[in-house]
Amino acid sequence: MEKDWPKRPSDRQLQEARKKTPIGPLLLRQRQPVSLHTSHHQSTRKSSSCATFMLNSHWGRAATGTKKSYVYALRVAFVTSNSVILVVFLGTRIWFFWSLVLLSVLGILAAYTTMLVVIGFLLCWGKNELYLHWYHKILVLIVIMLCSLLMWILLTFCRERWLTIGLSLKVFAPYIHLSSISAMVLLSWPVAFYLIHLEGEARMRRNQNTSSERRRNKWCNMLTKLRVLQVVVGLPFLLILLCLYVVPFGTYSPCVQEKDKLAPKPTFFGHRGAAMLGPENTIMSFEKAVEHGADGLESDVQISLDEVPFLMHDYDLRRTTNILEVMPNASDKHSSFFYWNFLSTLNAGKWFADSWIKPFFNMKPLSKADRERARNQKIPKLSELLEIARKANKLVIFDLNSPPRSHPARSSYIRLVVRVILDSKIEQHLIIWLPGSDRDYVRSKAPGFQHIGRLFTIEQLTKEKITRINVDYKNLFHNGLKEYKAANITINVYLVNEPWLFSLAWCSSIHSVTTDNLEVLKQINHPYYFMTPNFYMFMWIFLDILSAVFIVAIFYSIWLRESQSEKILQGITSYTDINVNQP
Repeated sequence: MEKDWPKRPSDRQLQEARKKTPIGPLLLRQRQPVSLHTSHHQSTRKSSSCATFMLNSHWGRAATGTKKSYVYALRVAFVTSNSVILVVFLGTRIWFFWSLVLLSVLGILAAYTTMLVVIGFLLCWGKNELYLHWYHKILVLIVIMLCSLLMWILLTFCRERWLTIGLSLKVFAPYIHLSSISAMVLLSWPVAFYLIHLEGEARMRRNQNTSSERRRNKWCNMLTKLRVLQVVVGLPFLLILLCLYVVPFGTYSPCVQEKDKLAPKPTFFGHRGAAMLGPENTIMSFEKAVEHGADGLESDVQISLDEVPFLMHDYDLRRTTNILEVMPNASDKHSSFFYWNFLSTLNAGKWFADSWIKPFFNMKPLSKADRERARNQKIPKLSELLEIARKANKLVIFDLNSPPRSHPARSSYIRLVVRVILDSKIEQHLIIWLPGSDRDYVRSKAPGFQHIGRLFTIEQLTKEKITRINVDYKNLFHNGLKEYKAANITINVYLVNEPWLFSLAWCSSIHSVTTDNLEVLKQINHPYYFMTPNFYMFMWIFLDILSAVFIVAIFYSIWLRESQSEKILQGITSYTDINVNQP
């Protein structure tokens, strides 16, 4: 019995089919009938990706195919929103519960809109008409405006936070490098499949085209587009892979060093006490800092209207006291314009114990006893802090805020504070004197004080006979760390709350840190993300060789499979031609 083979298409049908045949798996597939050569070749190279399915539909029906991408979009939005929320928290010290939901919605909209734009670009590349619904136009416009506004806010108001991101690369760079090589191995599979698929289609079109067509089309034909796509996909992949192979030659991480060169663990100053364990600048907070092994206590000093030094960071009393309940009309007054008799009556702990807003991102819940104790805290005097430090033999460092111009102690606050310190009978070497005014007077009255400067030049520190500095870590790591270390300057950095940042300070031979997160950092006995140069070099060379072997094997296996498919296709085609030509 003779088999019913399909009839060989005419030359005109072949020409029409070639015009309607797609460039590659990412372009819109046409549903018109094509020749046996083309249809079978396409059937062996179907893409299972969600993007290919969506491109088979018009723009107006693309929403159905995007449902499977929502899971990924949600994950991206969650990670992005967490990063943005953390930046907002670091800047405002307030954790907004609703911001997670809001930024997650924005992340989903941004991911969905980006996907629509990519699909539209691919449809335009394939010279297909866009069916853009009116609400998609509005959505794209709104998302672009919101993203632009968010980026403007981050760049304008959170410039210093970008420095923290740069510092994080000093710690995570080796691990990002090794992880990126592994990611490139996984990415090589779809890249190899796509490149070899394009090569197969180019070879097929080269065999189908006649010499007259080659002369007529020259560079502006499908074959040229296929080559362009191969370069666009393959060249960036190759360049990124080569950069990853040699990137350790141009990177430096303080956490990659020999074990015997690792400096001693930095000591700790409790920032306003132990601000994650008790209300800041209260007796409870300082006692918690001593209890958890702080080497020093850091605070902020203001001068009351009757010249009593007390502990308060803010210039008003609204954030950390109940002034809004007691005297709302005077709540915005400078904290130095109140008498001590009134200040001593204010509650300085309820905001910490009863507030549903977390003062810190990873703050642990208070115990029942600590919560009750925090509710009853008052504003302490400087003399009370000095008494705690004297009994526990702890260092004391504080910012001394000058009173406003009309304050009675405006010109004498330095001498006033020095007198209070000397009257407390604390050993003078426990006082680390930070204020920069009247240093000569302070040295004459209290020669045992340890003077500490800020981010001064080496010449200025030498002139003022200062061998210690207290600086913001973001400014120090980007300005003059090597010079200070070479001059044997003792360095204290603030405000270090994250374990990775403390590990960076440790590996950078920083002597001490000021922190809110005393309980966690005190338990770290070895810097995180630390590795020796030999181990890093071994992992680098090993992963380079292993990844190169895997990538070559992946390309070869896909090429071998595609070659076998083409041989089968050619055999079927030849057999079909023989039977069709038989009389």
